[in-house]
Amino acid sequence: MLSAARRTLASALRGPCVWCLRATGSQPSVGRGERPEELARAFDPSLLEFLVCPLSKKPLRYEASTNELINEDLGIAYPIIDGIPNMIPQAARTTREHKKQEEMEQH
Repeated sequence: MLSAARRTLASALRGPCVWCLRATGSQPSVGRGERPEELARAFDPSLLEFLVCPLSKKPLRYEASTNELINEDLGIAYPIIDGIPNMIPQAARTTREHKKQEEMEQH
């Protein structure tokens, strides 16, 4: 039997491609109380069971307030765009906490 996170991932993979929907102008089906823009931006935190940082191969933390996946060890944050994590290292930004730590180590 599949875990809830694996069912979610399998379901997401079977669903319509976001890029295909945009190209055709179609809208994904929306449930009650959900707006299309909320559906497109939703990130399922249960996917963190499968996702790791491509640089360090360590687990990531989801930060809902900034809609990013955070690597505490490296001090970087990967953006989530339309519910899809952009895990390209060049797209990551340096977090403030990491900058402060580096400054303290230099002094």
